[in-house]
Amino acid sequence: MVCRINELLIDSHWSVVIIGAGQAGLSAAHYLWRDGMVPGRDFLVLDAGAGPGGAWRERWDSLTLGRTNHVADLPGFPLGRPDPTMPASQVVSDYYSRFERELELCVVRPAAVTTVTSEERGVGRFDITADIDGERVRLSTDFIINATGTWTQPYVPFVPGIADFEGHQLHTVNFRDAEDFRGLRTLVVGGGISATQFLLQLSEVTDTLWATRRPPNFTDREFDGQWGLEVERAVRERTLSGLAPASVVRTTGLPIRDEFREGVDSGVLVSRGMFDRVLPHGVHFPGQDETSQTVTADGLGPSASDRLAVPESWAPFPTERVEDVDVIFWNTGFRAALKHLAPLHLRTRDGGIAMDTEVAVRGDPRIFLVGYGSASSTVGATRAGRIAARELLRRLSGRSKPRRSTPAGGDAKAASAQDQRRSGVSSS
Repeated sequence: MVCRINELLIDSHWSVVIIGAGQAGLSAAHYLWRDGMVPGRDFLVLDAGAGPGGAWRERWDSLTLGRTNHVADLPGFPLGRPDPTMPASQVVSDYYSRFERELELCVVRPAAVTTVTSEERGVGRFDITADIDGERVRLSTDFIINATGTWTQPYVPFVPGIADFEGHQLHTVNFRDAEDFRGLRTLVVGGGISATQFLLQLSEVTDTLWATRRPPNFTDREFDGQWGLEVERAVRERTLSGLAPASVVRTTGLPIRDEFREGVDSGVLVSRGMFDRVLPHGVHFPGQDETSQTVTADGLGPSASDRLAVPESWAPFPTERVEDVDVIFWNTGFRAALKHLAPLHLRTRDGGIAMDTEVAVRGDPRIFLVGYGSASSTVGATRAGRIAARELLRRLSGRSKPRRSTPAGGDAKAASAQDQRRSGVSSS
């Protein structure tokens, strides 16, 4: 259900506002719904997307469901076994849409939250400013569950000369089709799973070159449930101490799939180190002699190792040289999309956000971050939504829940349907 209720939102007050309707936001909404809160009356969901699907709806068509690492089930609503050859963007957008309809969540979109302010830290209400379907709207809330993910905050590191490059530069978020690169020598930057997949795909239509700051972090251990728990534990230790989350691949490592092994053997998945300067028509590599070459990938958590699992994937240029390229393709990751929360001054001097728990911000009991740090994976996001909803409901339990005088999409029919389904969500 899509809500077009701008006139009812102006200067309205809500008990809870969920910002973001991806995996984490929908999970949190489910657990609030399950405990008796009515969507569109007791809590509001705002989403910046043009439609359901979260960041998945922005993925390129060549990323099929079978090529993704994993799409976690939404609570009480199993995805099932869709055709693995279908674009992941299409499958997940449809899946999230059905979930929203089933719970009658009345998600308001497109609703881009621009600022969140508060007169005092930790107490009182939040004032939210959002652009909703092209209109500037202000509303307030007692609690916020923030689930804005990372997709809208792509990261490109600064390299001297980057503004002087006369070829084409793009980030992962801008990729659409490999044919756009045909015949253009492409420098792929970054050591994550996206970079490796793009290198294999682009090598079929053009000449490629791979640049990474560290040796590719291949790991020869099985990516099982225990591995997942260790990844989240390592990330959680950083976020609870207030440090900014490290790059994903430093903690997860890269799986040694047959296609990746073949890519290494063919020379496609062989990093030549990192360039230190961008030129108008290429990049400059400083060279790295054998005595100074790194012997580990500097992994964290379960990917930490005192050796390279695939040493042939690391062959930095031994002497300085210039490589001509037509395209610089930055696969350098993302940062948490939290600019709208900047007025709250949540960040520490180390650049992270100090957390009391996986989702609770230290010093401000009114706000929860889901899909941040160890909860940024699809499995972690679902769990984080559950934890945030549970903790928020606990904090609400000692006071009466505010009710809106004018329901915003949550009418008697929605409440009645909710009561009938309180035990769970049907997947039919």
